[in-house]
Amino acid sequence: MHFLPEELDDYVVAHSEDEPQLLQELHRETYQKILQPRMLSGHYQGRILSMISKIVNPKTILEIGTYTGYSALCLLEGMQKEGALHTIDINEELVDFQRKYFDKSGRGHQIHQHLGNALNIIPELNNTFDLVFIDADKDNYPNYFNVIVDKLNPGGIILSDNVLWSGKVIQPVKKDDTSTKALLEYNRLLKEDSRIETVLLPIRDGLTISRKCSHDT
Repeated sequence: MHFLPEELDDYVVAHSEDEPQLLQELHRETYQKILQPRMLSGHYQGRILSMISKIVNPKTILEIGTYTGYSALCLLEGMQKEGALHTIDINEELVDFQRKYFDKSGRGHQIHQHLGNALNIIPELNNTFDLVFIDADKDNYPNYFNVIVDKLNPGGIILSDNVLWSGKVIQPVKKDDTSTKALLEYNRLLKEDSRIETVLLPIRDGLTISRKCSHDT
């Protein structure tokens, strides 16, 4: 969803960093071969993810929701040379597709793919994280927060995608709309939890940046 007029949005994209060649290839093949290609982060949001990762310069990254691997590769751009990126997805059919592009990046050995339910996998990871990106099933966003917040290092960042949900967060909620209800709860959780500080950006379908407060703040 675009919140800016199309011409202005085009100007924003044109005056942001270009999409790397590898990601252009991944974008093209996703649209050619994979169902629901709109789930891809895409050029502009991908450059935002890359920029935030470069600013944070994380040693450890956790991604919940891999899809075809586009956002993981964007986050990888800012990760330390000896770092590790753990990415979780429930779709077995996409594992080989992801791996092909991860290996093409030249840093595939630093990307660890996990297949299954993130709520079961995350507690088993013996890692703490500097950067977390959540872009999976919306119904579980509050649950994802609860399992990752204690694994987030002080000063660490949580990025949460789709938090405006095509504007549904300010519309009357239908009784059976569990996704919108979960996102309303999640947005409220990020605002009220004293362990983090949060800013919600109207980028594409909404992107929240949350920072875990240091012990001395």
